[in-house]
Formats: sequence, C-alpha cells, structure tokens
Amino acid sequence: MAIDISQRIRRKYSTFSKGQKKIATAILQDYDKVAFMTAARLGRLVGVSESTVVRFAGELGFEGYAEFQRAVQELMRIKLTPNQRIAVTKNRVGRLDMIDCVMEADIRKIRYTLKHLNREHFHGAVQNIISARNIFIMGARSSEALAYFLKYNLTLIFDNVKYVQPTSSAEMFEQLIAIGEQDVLIAFSFPRYFNKMISAVKFARQNDAKVVVITDSDVSPLAEHASFLLTAQSDMASFSDSLVAPFSILNALIAEIAQQIEGRITRRFEKLEKVWDEYNVYSKR
Repeated sequence: MAIDISQRIRRKYSTFSKGQKKIATAILQDYDKVAFMTAARLGRLVGVSESTVVRFAGELGFEGYAEFQRAVQELMRIKLTPNQRIAVTKNRVGRLDMIDCVMEADIRKIRYTLKHLNREHFHGAVQNIISARNIFIMGARSSEALAYFLKYNLTLIFDNVKYVQPTSSAEMFEQLIAIGEQDVLIAFSFPRYFNKMISAVKFARQNDAKVVVITDSDVSPLAEHASFLLTAQSDMASFSDSLVAPFSILNALIAEIAQQIEGRITRRFEKLEKVWDEYNVYSKR
C-alpha cells in the first residue's frame, strides 16, 4: 500500500534542512490551511522561497507541486472532523454560487476517475462477480448508500447476493464466517475510514476470497487487502463527501455485467415483468 504524505514526512524529517522542516511542520500541524495554497503562498507562510517549496515536494517523491498538493488535500480529508470540513468548504467557496461550485467539482471528479481507473482491475472484478459462488456486499456510514445501491441491482440478476450489515463486529464476522475462495466481497470505504470495513476486507482475504475494494485512493487502508482496487475521486462537499464518482463506477460495473450475461438477464427480467404485472407492482401511468 502507498503511504500518505504525513508518513513520508515523518520518515524523512531528520534529513530535512531548516527551511524544509518549516514546511513539514506547517503541513503536519495546519494541513487544512496548507491544502489549497499555492507554492508561493506556502513559502510566504513559513518564510522560505517558492523554489524551496517546489524542491521539498520533489524531495518527498512527488513529480510536481500539483501532485504534492493533492496529497496534502487527501491528508486533510482523512483527518478533518465534520465541523472542520464545513469551515474549510466555507473558506473555499466564499461568496460563489454553491450549485455551480459543487456540480462543476462533481464533473471534474468523474473525469479524473475515468482517466485513472484501472481497467484491468475493473474487468477482473466483473468476471469474478459473475463467476462467484456468493457475492458479499458491505459498506458502512456514508458508503452504505453505495453498497445498498449495488446490492439492489445485483439482486435483480443474481440469487447469491448477501448484504452484510455493518452492525456490531461480532455480527459482521458471523455474516462473513462462511466466506471462502469461491466467493467475492465487494467493500466500500471513503474518508473517514471505518475500522470495521478494514477488518472485513482483511478477514475475507485471509479466507482466500476475492475482494473488490471501491475507495478513494491507493493509500486507503483497505487498498492493501484488495484483489481488485477501483479508485474513485471523492472530495469534500461540506461535512460529507461527494460520491458521484463511485456511483458512476457502479453504473459502469452493472452495465458491464449485464452485457456479459445478457441472455441470462433477459430471461430473468421476462419472469420478473410477469410477476410485477400480475401483482400490480408498478403504476401503468
């Protein structure tokens, strides 16, 4: 698993120059303020030159300041409390129109996710879901909405979908106790990462199940346990995270599965339509 920027800084701190230590301290202590600063502004804040800030980013292994800045923003998302998130969003948006800001940002998230999505992992996830003995699906907190959406759609086409309720740890493991090498666990988690989700994916891999992890980055604590890692950019929209990009991945996942087993799904939906009509499930208007 990749390490986050705070870990990189702490590992190399003793080797930094005086100026670099000032930058490092600012990031570790005031990451919510630093996250959206330009290199020049960060330099002024700590009393070093803009070029020193850029070189510092390179010293940490980033290709440029933009990549370094995204890493600081990722650190911020993981660490901030809901009230701190609201304050940061207020500072970023200011007097700008909230609808424009949020929806334009969502569009950028989907484009970024499309560009960086691992296609090999995506298709591997599809094939293993189709061939699985059992499909376990689990999400918690805000990610539970993603899990339930996928569970609803996959239940329409498969009989072997098991929705894991993220209640107590004991009940979670009881629901996962029979998971094995012919099974798939699809797990969702976005900052702030829920410890039960980490435990669940670790348990599934220890029992030789395939694990499809849908999360925000390869520094997510779930990533190291993934058989197939699907990352979707998720940024702050006030105290909550925007989940449009992971929902878009799910739409693509469902569509690809439907295409792969079209004949089987067609026959199933023909039966469902007869049942829906017989029992007047949907309005005719």
